[in-house]
Amino acid sequence: MTGEKPILGLGLSRVLLSHGGGGSQTEALLGEHFFPHLIAPHGERRGDSAILSAGPARIAFTTDSFVVKPWRFPGGDIGRLAVCGTVNDLTAAGARPQWLSLGLILEEGFAAADLASVAVSIQQAATEASVEIVTGDTKVVERGRGDGIYINTAGIGIIEGDAIPHLARAEPGDAVIVTGTVGDHGAAIMQARESFGLVGPVASDVAPLGGLIDSLRAAGVAAHVLKDPTRGGLAMAANEIAEASGVAIRLDERALPVKPSVARLLDLLGLDVFEVANEGKMIVIVPPGEAEPALRGLRAHPLGREAAVIGEVSASGDAIVTVTTRAGGERMLIKPAGEALPRIC
Repeated sequence: MTGEKPILGLGLSRVLLSHGGGGSQTEALLGEHFFPHLIAPHGERRGDSAILSAGPARIAFTTDSFVVKPWRFPGGDIGRLAVCGTVNDLTAAGARPQWLSLGLILEEGFAAADLASVAVSIQQAATEASVEIVTGDTKVVERGRGDGIYINTAGIGIIEGDAIPHLARAEPGDAVIVTGTVGDHGAAIMQARESFGLVGPVASDVAPLGGLIDSLRAAGVAAHVLKDPTRGGLAMAANEIAEASGVAIRLDERALPVKPSVARLLDLLGLDVFEVANEGKMIVIVPPGEAEPALRGLRAHPLGREAAVIGEVSASGDAIVTVTTRAGGERMLIKPAGEALPRIC
């Protein structure tokens, strides 16, 4: 490595797998090497979607890539994941998803029957999310240079109304809600890779969340913040919100909804449920007086039946996140450096 320039201020001269995990190492990589050079002045640096003007209309625009291993897992596959992950980023920006692009990178030798299966899954998820696939591209790489299939997407949604949720809108006193059980997706990928048969059935929660957020709005609730806790889980998402809003957030582990089979698997592996990826859940932050109407609205939808208040925005000032543990103690919840399990989405 003689002559190579270090990156991230850590003496590193090459990108590591952990730099793609969505945690603090990803932030450092992008913050030092991409954002200063490539982000347009009007682009949003926080949040997974940019909010842009198109004449009198406002749109949300996002892009994402999916390299999950294995590409098929309990509860879904890479096709469903690509659609749902993209539309959920748009939904979190307060947009109604409309159109998606689809880029396929296929490995030579990938079975035609498997490709057809992924295509069906994409179509079903797009129908469920009420979006259209309007353009795309296909490339093939040499055998042994990929894992069968990777997918890149871009999505456009229409902003409706003026009360747009944003990571920087959390206020002291706000209630922090999660729309259902956490850790399901990450646990499903681990189960698919390692076959931990003793922990019981585990399946990904991957789902489009537009209808769930419509149910929240129908209850008359305008969320201050919407955030899907994907890579890095609740730990990453809560810290991003705290930093953007300049607030402290206090979470309660005792209030966290977790399926028993997921809890057993994470305990077996020594993993923190706060750091495990989700693909069908949303963090919803609302004014304190709207917590109960928010729960009623969310629980009226099939994807929100286990919604729960898991904490509160406690103060302005230090951007920190703390957790009250099951034993009644308190600990800091910091950003994970990378994903607990790489190639999760």
